Amino acid sequence: MAHALVDSSVLLDVLTEDAVWFEWSSGILTQYSERHVLAINPIIYAEVSIRFERIEELDAALPKNLVRRLPIPMAAAFLAGKCFMQYRRRGGPRQTTLPDFFIGAHAAIEDMPLVTRDAARYRTYFPKLQVVAPA
Repeated sequence: MAHALVDSSVLLDVLTEDAVWFEWSSGILTQYSERHVLAINPIIYAEVSIRFERIEELDAALPKNLVRRLPIPMAAAFLAGKCFMQYRRRGGPRQTTLPDFFIGAHAAIEDMPLVTRDAARYRTYFPKLQVVAPA
């Protein structure tokens, strides 16, 4: 079964039972888990971790049998850097590589759909990436 990378925005919607986004996020995760192995990488794990006091709590909220942890390939890190350079040339104000570039590059390099609510940057810098986001 193929992987689908799940962005922190979607995971946090479900974990916090977000009043606006819980229904969409939980529904899309259910739908994608039927055809894909849901996955995260260290960047996503770090972004979600801010909601937890202890690593054990986070690991219990994201059990390994439901959400696979994947390393970020070196090719994805290289692509993230190149996309970040495009961002800077277009006037992007951030001086360090943004987490979204690592996440988008990881999904792009491994040809995984990316389940997210924050589609704009991914679609701009990773035009071939399959972005699964609200309409």
